[in-house]
Amino acid sequence: MSEHLDDDEILIEEDLETEVLANISQRTWKIAIVDDDEDVHRATEFSLLDVKILNRRLEFIHTYSKAETHERFAVESDIAVVLLDVVMETEHAGLDLVCFIRDELKWLDTRIILRTGQPGYAPEEDAIRDYDINDYKTKNELTRKKLLTALTAAIRSYDQLRTIEASRRGLHQIITSSSAFSMQDGIEGFASGVITQIAALCGVPSEGLLCAQCDEALQFDNSLRYSVIASAGHYRNLMNRPIDEIDNPVIRDSLRRALSERTSLFEEHNMTLYFSGRGKRAIAAFIELPYALSSIDQQLLEIFCFNLGVCLDNLGLVSQLKNYAFRDQLLMLPNRLRFIEQIDHSIEQRTPEQMVVLIDIDDFAEINDVLGHRYGDLLLRAVATRLQNAIGAQAFLARIGGDVFGLLGNTRVLQPADLQKLFVDPFIIDDTSHAVSMSMGLVALDSYTQSGADVLKDASIALKRTKGYQRGSYTLFTREMGVEIRERAMLMQHLHKAFDAERLYLMYQPQIDLHSRRVLGFEALLRWRTDDGQMIPPTDFIPLAEHSGLIISLGAWVMRTACFTMVQLLEKGFQLDRIAVNVSVIQFRQPDFFELVENALRDSGLAPHYLELEITESVTMNGAGLFEDALARLKNMGVQIAIDDFGTGFSSLSYLDKLPVDRLKIDRAFVAQIDTEGGPRIAELITQLGKKLGLKIIAEGIETELHWEVLNRLGCDEGQGFLVARPMLESAIEPWLREWK
Repeated sequence: MSEHLDDDEILIEEDLETEVLANISQRTWKIAIVDDDEDVHRATEFSLLDVKILNRRLEFIHTYSKAETHERFAVESDIAVVLLDVVMETEHAGLDLVCFIRDELKWLDTRIILRTGQPGYAPEEDAIRDYDINDYKTKNELTRKKLLTALTAAIRSYDQLRTIEASRRGLHQIITSSSAFSMQDGIEGFASGVITQIAALCGVPSEGLLCAQCDEALQFDNSLRYSVIASAGHYRNLMNRPIDEIDNPVIRDSLRRALSERTSLFEEHNMTLYFSGRGKRAIAAFIELPYALSSIDQQLLEIFCFNLGVCLDNLGLVSQLKNYAFRDQLLMLPNRLRFIEQIDHSIEQRTPEQMVVLIDIDDFAEINDVLGHRYGDLLLRAVATRLQNAIGAQAFLARIGGDVFGLLGNTRVLQPADLQKLFVDPFIIDDTSHAVSMSMGLVALDSYTQSGADVLKDASIALKRTKGYQRGSYTLFTREMGVEIRERAMLMQHLHKAFDAERLYLMYQPQIDLHSRRVLGFEALLRWRTDDGQMIPPTDFIPLAEHSGLIISLGAWVMRTACFTMVQLLEKGFQLDRIAVNVSVIQFRQPDFFELVENALRDSGLAPHYLELEITESVTMNGAGLFEDALARLKNMGVQIAIDDFGTGFSSLSYLDKLPVDRLKIDRAFVAQIDTEGGPRIAELITQLGKKLGLKIIAEGIETELHWEVLNRLGCDEGQGFLVARPMLESAIEPWLREWK
């Protein structure tokens, strides 16, 4: 810089003319003067009076101590330069403030010029090395000219850092937006990022707006329609308005021309950049300029526009992905993911009196199997149409999956009785009337804080309860249901772990001839003791094992273990007739069930007639022909068959007469009635029925001498219960048998 220029001329040197100038003249650079000397404050401000740096005036902030600076800086922002005294209330107050500014406030762009009248307290070399300061001056050398020079350099550096940061933020926003799974949010975020990025590149405030051309499919009467999709600064109120409503003709005409001619426009005081995607996808950005761009700048911006056009194409691809990800392609309804997203939004907004309803078409699988998938699809479309016509915009409708629809809306709109009325009239499918019934699960969102996925899970629990107990009706989810289901799920997990870790075990309960008191055999009973010693009742974990399919592996293990135990007892000389094992309907349905029985007998060496399989009465009625054949096959193998819990079901007597079974077991509930006023009437009926059919009768749950005496008198052949012995471990069987003799 020339030595002959006076102090005023320093601000308009040639190197400043090449700087990017701000357009808004009323904007200022904030300069903080931190010094305990009032004269320094007055002299500094006076020397900089009416000075402009980079086309902005200076705004001064005055503080006189470390404590005051802490308080003032806590509420300030965008301070460009701090003129900082080293020594104030303490020798190192200024250096402490440097740490406060950098480490606590995180003002990394702010430039700090350290000024000291006592260099010994903060030597220049040490201060520059140890503290994040940008300049070091002694007060006696800081003439007005040197102050202006230092301040100009600091402000220029600050401005460049802010420009780089703004550019980084804009680029980050563009990249993020171009990957967003939302067309509306994605294009608007993309457009906002373009505003920020271009403003940063050109060194101007983001006083621009963006306009997007509608997709060709949305055009009417061959006219092109455009609307503002992003705006900033004094144009912010134009957001989402058609550009025809823009009052400024320069903006309106520039945007229309750029979009129709598909080119960027560069004028003296503004530019309109055109970003082209495939087909008719295009946006244009109008930005005010304080100066005309050079030809090089224009070329760079056109390259920039071309690159952003590629990003714009990506937005279209992302939009298609979103359509597949969040929309059901058969019914063109929002899908499960979108439904969960909408529930999340409702919970986040704390929308009052909201209800989630799951609607399931009863017996839809059978409809598909009998009438075909095309017919099923037509029925789904008809149901969706009826729901849309009835509810419209009052609720959010989605297809959750299969034949399940989801509704989210106000409780008053989604009254179960009103929803049921929608399906009173039959649907017309292929000119055929088709009546359907619906089962529903409901969840009230009041005070819900869980996620949408949790809400949907709870609604599914309620729906499953409806389909299991009151098909064609509805169930409102309660917290108790959730606790029950979660406890069952946790118990199921523990059950799997217990089986894998071999923590399940067998106990054996003796079966006795009630007349001779001879031990006939044992029933193998599965037991589960948790790590903390808690016994889980079989009535709790056996249904879980059946539901999860674990009963198949469990049942195979029980059968093999029981067979090996029986072989050991026989080898020790005990005269026993059988070992009884309970079999689930799930096991019976397995194609390899008979092979499993044969393997257990072969591997253990147990003769088939020593094995008795106990099946429940309800199992025998579940597919009569199937189980009749299965039981006959087992009998041909030599295995004995007993019907467990007889009297609790509703067996057909004619069907029972056909079954190849050996004995009936009287349920413990009927044995317990012997002590009541009703007495042993049902036990007597079962005994007489068994005798007529030529079957042996065994009673379970014998706990008193009266039970034994009455059953013996009625002609019941065999029994088991606590009066005889509680279930025992395998190791206790031999001592008990010897003592019983």
